This record gives sequence, structure tokens and C-alpha cells, in this order.
Amino acid sequence: MSFKSWPHFAAALSLCSSLAAAAAGPNKPIFVLNSLDADISVVDPVSFKQIKRIPTGKEPHHLYLSPDEKSLLVANALSDSLTFLDPRSAEVQRVVHGIQDPYHLRFSPDMKWLITAANRLDYVNFYSWTPANKNEPLKLVKRISAPKTPSHLAIDSKSSTLYVSLQDSNELLAVDLATQTPRWKIAVGEMPADIFLTSDDKHILVGLTGDSVVEVYDVSAPGNTGAKLIKRLPTGKGAHSFRAWGDRRHVLVSNRVANTISKIDTETFTVVDRFPGPSGPDDMEVMGDGKTLLVTSRWAGKLTMIDTQTKKVVRQVKVGKSPHGVYTLDHQPRQ
Repeated sequence: MSFKSWPHFAAALSLCSSLAAAAAGPNKPIFVLNSLDADISVVDPVSFKQIKRIPTGKEPHHLYLSPDEKSLLVANALSDSLTFLDPRSAEVQRVVHGIQDPYHLRFSPDMKWLITAANRLDYVNFYSWTPANKNEPLKLVKRISAPKTPSHLAIDSKSSTLYVSLQDSNELLAVDLATQTPRWKIAVGEMPADIFLTSDDKHILVGLTGDSVVEVYDVSAPGNTGAKLIKRLPTGKGAHSFRAWGDRRHVLVSNRVANTISKIDTETFTVVDRFPGPSGPDDMEVMGDGKTLLVTSRWAGKLTMIDTQTKKVVRQVKVGKSPHGVYTLDHQPRQ
């Protein structure tokens, strides 16, 4: 290549790189739920800029990917609805109404159930999932009482047991999925929020937002035996939300009041690392590169990007009021 032709080649290479980045961005956008704005911020993963806002129902808090990975379901608690989004194009596919108070939601691994926690109404809803039925993909099968204030859900890998944290009665509830009936209920620490089941289904971690610890319970006993507390692990004040690291061994917990994020080893149940979590860290996402952590900074109305190698905040983008859930298809495994 001659020296004279180099500028043209460099320009072409730069253009190709820009086009590739632009093509990658829309395919795997980042979604942030703005709970007090009743909308979703769509953030471009390349420029890390907000590119549009999508209106939803009131108080979108949590979201979950459908089993066929074609739809991202956003739960609008105060509007009793679910907004279905294309996780690649960020286009609204449909809105399903009549889903009462969907605060938190989970699909069972066997793809049979969509379960929602009705946070303000004190019950848990079991919906059958039939995506082929376009008129009624979700049908309410059963509703069980779950006082008081069911907050977060976890389901074991065999789709046999549902776990529910009861935020205002300081309890953990276990439900048999085959019969949709309670198995046991135990007292836990103050204000339990998110719960995380280890990859072997033997232990469940409970984030205590009213305390500064994560409680670890052995849930390996069969039937209605209940759970056994084995450790109270100090992490930081306001232990709240979990996100798997992606290696089937470690999990992150956001400490909302302490403004930190702790990395927990689920074999030794010890804190092995810490990261900054500015302005009330809540939900998190570990991106596909394994080196980038996203966290919603609720009090600042921002999405924060953290480099897990340098343990520093590298970027922030302004989103809406009280950002809560965050998701992108470009993520590490959920265990």
C-alpha cells in the first residue's frame, strides 16, 4: 500500500468500524426501568447514551426475558399490566392488561409458569404460559395468599419449588409448584428483599434491606422440613439485590444504603471483593465481556458503568426517576 492511499484506507476502516458499532448497538440495547416516570430508558451500549424513552404503565419495577427469548416482559405494578418488548429492536410488541399488581416476576425453568408477586395486595399469582395463543398467552390458574408484602421470587432448577420473600412480615415462604400450595414459612431478618438460589439448589441467600447482612439458608432438606440458617454474612447496610457473576460460584449483592456492591463466594459464603455503588445501587447487570458491571443508581436517576478490574466508576448516563430494573441481551449467565 502506498503512503498516498493510506488516508483513504484509514478512512474506510474507520467507517467500517463505525458501521459495525452502530449495527451492534441496536441489536443488544440496554433497558432501564424508570419506576417513577412510568417509562423505560433505552441506552446504546456503544455510545452509552440514552437513545429513546418508551412509555409503560405506572411503576415499572422488574423485567424478565420470555423462555423463547423473543420478548422482554416489563411488569407495571400500579397499572396491572405487562409490556412486551423486542429485546433487540426495543420495539413494543404488545401490552397485556389484567395482570394484578405485578411487582416481581419469574418464569419457571420448565417454561410452564409465569409467577408474579403482588407486592401491595399480599398474594402470589400463577399464570400458565402459552405463547402460541396470541389472544391469551397468560391465563391465571391460581392465586395464593402471601402476607405481608411479597417482594422477590426465586425458583429452583427443577421447577419444583418457588421461594418468596415477605418484606413486611420478615419471612421466607416456600411453595410447591406442582400443587401451588405452601410448603413452609420461616422467620428471617429485617426487611428481606431479593433472594438468590445457588446453582446446586441447596442454599438460598436473602438480602436484608433493613440490616447490613445477607442471610444464608440451607434448603436442601426434602418436603416440608423448612430451611436452616447457617450464616449471617455482613456485606453493607441495606443489602438488597443480587446478580450472578456468571461462573456458577459467585454472586453480587448491592448494598443500597452503604453505596457499595459486594461479591460473594457461594462455596465459602464469604465476601471476596467489593465495588463502588454510587447513589443507592439497586439492580445490576454483568455484561458479556465479564469486565463491565451496570447498576441502577436510584437516588441519582442514573445508570452507572463500573470496570470490575479497576473497581472504578467509568461512565454514568442520566435516565429517568428512580431507575430500578436493568437488562441487556449481552450479559453473563444467570448462575
